[in-house]
Amino acid sequence: MPDRFKTPLNKPEGITPEDYVRARNYVEAIKAIVQIAYESIYIIDYYAGNFLYVSPNPLLLCGLTPDEVMELGYGFYTTHVPKDEVQLLLKINAVGFQFFSRQPKEERHLFSISYDFHIINNGESVLINHKLTPLAMDKKGHMWLGVCYVSISNNDCAGNIQVRKTGQSNYWCYEPDIDRWIEKEDIKLTDREKEVLMLSARGLTVDEIALRVHRAKDSIKSRRRAIFEKLGVSSISEAIAFAVNYKLI
Repeated sequence: MPDRFKTPLNKPEGITPEDYVRARNYVEAIKAIVQIAYESIYIIDYYAGNFLYVSPNPLLLCGLTPDEVMELGYGFYTTHVPKDEVQLLLKINAVGFQFFSRQPKEERHLFSISYDFHIINNGESVLINHKLTPLAMDKKGHMWLGVCYVSISNNDCAGNIQVRKTGQSNYWCYEPDIDRWIEKEDIKLTDREKEVLMLSARGLTVDEIALRVHRAKDSIKSRRRAIFEKLGVSSISEAIAFAVNYKLI
């Protein structure tokens, strides 16, 4: 079953021992980032078909050690993801690399894919958001190493498959019902909406924000409702999580 995560759409070639020596620098850089990040980060080696590095952050580990997750490799997905969502991951793997392969080789490093799925952590089902972007590629533009960033999802269900390109405001959303990628316009917040979210993230109440920005309390409440509607959320904590996750603030 783990071999099903290997796809003919991404078969890196010509990776040498010298390349793996170079990859140590990537791993050391990720380790440094992990020291100041609470999210889980790991590196997939698509040439070897395993994980090159797994951070010690507990969210992804599901009670295992990083070494145990690395030993499982792709098998981690089949043992710690609900069976129906394993099929979802296989579909994402296929359509994601299909999208990636259609992009110019010199631009592929600019793309990232994001999606949600559940992991079983100590008997509890936890919905996570999983982002993946190229870390190193072979000479033909196939992804050799992919760095993955795992955090708690702010959505309600698995799926929500999106591809984004650095420097581009629009993004692509995969619609499974029609098996197509649909380009969409990114959400844009006004400066005042960003200010309300950032002050809320600092723990300020509606009254305190109103005093800080010299606006009526009802004006702040109205602006928050507009933010909720724009982001498709129902609370300020969800709005902050959404805005941070999608780099809106």
